[in-house]
Amino acid sequence: MSRPDLYPLLTRIEAPSDLRKLPANKLAPLAGELREFLIQTVSQMGGHFAAGLGTVELTVALHYVFETPHDRLVWDVGHQAYPHKVLTGRRQRLQTIKHKGGLAPFPSRFESEYDTFGVGHSSTSISAAIGMALAAKSRGEKRRVVAVIGDGAITAGQAFEALNHAGALDANVLVILNDNDMSISENVGALSNYFARVLSGKTYAALREGGKKILRRMPTVWELARRSEEHFKGMVLPGTLFEEMGFNYFGPIDGHDLDMLVKTLTNLRDLEGPQILHVVTRKGKGYAPAEADPIKWHGPGPFDPEAGTIFKEKTTGPVYSQVFGQWLCDMAERDPRIVGITPAMREGSGLVEYSKRFPDRYFDVAIAEQHAVTLAAGMACEGLRPVVAIYSTFLQRAYDQLIHDVALQELPVIFAIDRGGLVGGDGATHQGAFDLSFLRCIPNMVVMAPADENECRQMLYTAVTVDGPTAVRYPRGPGPGAPLAAEMTALPVGRAEVRREGRSGLLLLAFGTMVAPCVALAERLDATLVNMRFVKPLDEGTVCRLAATHSCIVTLEENVVAGGAGSAVSECLAAHGLEAQVHHVGIPDRFIEHGSREDCLVMAGIDAAGLDKQVQRIWADHRPSRPLVAGRAS
Repeated sequence: MSRPDLYPLLTRIEAPSDLRKLPANKLAPLAGELREFLIQTVSQMGGHFAAGLGTVELTVALHYVFETPHDRLVWDVGHQAYPHKVLTGRRQRLQTIKHKGGLAPFPSRFESEYDTFGVGHSSTSISAAIGMALAAKSRGEKRRVVAVIGDGAITAGQAFEALNHAGALDANVLVILNDNDMSISENVGALSNYFARVLSGKTYAALREGGKKILRRMPTVWELARRSEEHFKGMVLPGTLFEEMGFNYFGPIDGHDLDMLVKTLTNLRDLEGPQILHVVTRKGKGYAPAEADPIKWHGPGPFDPEAGTIFKEKTTGPVYSQVFGQWLCDMAERDPRIVGITPAMREGSGLVEYSKRFPDRYFDVAIAEQHAVTLAAGMACEGLRPVVAIYSTFLQRAYDQLIHDVALQELPVIFAIDRGGLVGGDGATHQGAFDLSFLRCIPNMVVMAPADENECRQMLYTAVTVDGPTAVRYPRGPGPGAPLAAEMTALPVGRAEVRREGRSGLLLLAFGTMVAPCVALAERLDATLVNMRFVKPLDEGTVCRLAATHSCIVTLEENVVAGGAGSAVSECLAAHGLEAQVHHVGIPDRFIEHGSREDCLVMAGIDAAGLDKQVQRIWADHRPSRPLVAGRAS
């Protein structure tokens, strides 16, 4: 709850129309209140933090100058959109963000008319904005469309595809390049580097300013110099890069100077055609710890705003990303062919230690998932063993490359797929709900799902021994607590593990994270429990053998039921001509919204209690009338 005595201006803003009633000299004090409100609120519940602090002034200026929601404002990714949510009627609910039933973690069309486009993945804003601008033009509507994209997100291919298209159109779209020198990890790549380097360089400034004053007096020489300048700009200056693509380029300007922002945006508001405004901001602006370490403060949990310390989460053991990171370091020590690749997710994927110990074998390709996969394919062609560390939801963006560039050529690329299954607070855009379905239909793939931390380590090692593409898919957070074995042993490919032989006639085929919660359930129902381990190749021998001696089969997976691992079991039985009562338990056919990871499991019905309920109901409907003896009907 925001107090009027602490935030006298902010508490008067229930919609951007209220903001636009303020005199211009009140905007800077309002921005100060908004920044302090973000610090105090996010400190209580955690959430995306540093990016939003950097866009406070920009957000105020945008809603002040443009007639939102009539004018469309499209945020890229959404990490930077907390100030936008506050100024568009959601101030009182900001403390609920990312929690079950609370505000969505990113802009959502279902939440507010001011959220014109739902986002979660980066580099989509320009494409969406162009589509909106063309729609307005086709209907003869006078409206402006603004896309706000960071210098990390603009490195992705889709952003350049959109820029290339927009420049050839007569659409009224303004692209704001929010240049804060950061994405989540440090920005990498030539484009990001030369933004920072060239704009602060003395060579271009001297040529542009000093030379003009003298050479204008000499028309012939001035023309030659002008052409030389344009040539120089074309080589190094981002403005000319965008102008060559058909945009009018403006900037760079200070993204924290509200007067300058308002004046510039007002001037640009009524210009026709595609425009780019380059603003320079500081991630974490106004909160010293976040300014000093914006990576650490990208998405912290609750913290002490005065001390600048983030409260540590209670964990019982290493999370899966740490298990992966340790394995990669251990494996790189043993095998010089190992290289690690990430699309800008070093911290989240557990690659910090590896990047320090093996800098020459670590490649952060920026927000460019497609490039990451094909880069790995090229490396594999030359005898390396690339390991692509990637979130499940981000691998979706490189599906064509996975099929054409890796699997079709049978290249030994290892995919360490983090955040497989339900991830929690980041919600529907980040749930890793589909990977088992979209991976298992690809020829030549080996797909593994570990039941615990040690099995994850052994599966990653197994992947190195396979002469073809492999994927190890593991969840976010900690596992059930299995100790890690120092020794690494390859698992027999395509072999399941029977954890328990039951006598009731109920067969539980569990994949990955579903094994642990089924242990007690199998004991209680005297069921046979199998840790399937491999989604592809499926252990058809074990499935068929056990299907013949059990009256009811239940498959369990933390993946959508449609086309998932359970479907592979049904296809196997059908192919072998075996009739069986098969039931599939997994994520239902709907998008699971945000909440804690446990909340998401409950919403999907696959938490421990939900699994128990579903399996009990299935078993009650199909329990044989006579008891089974030695695993067979008496």
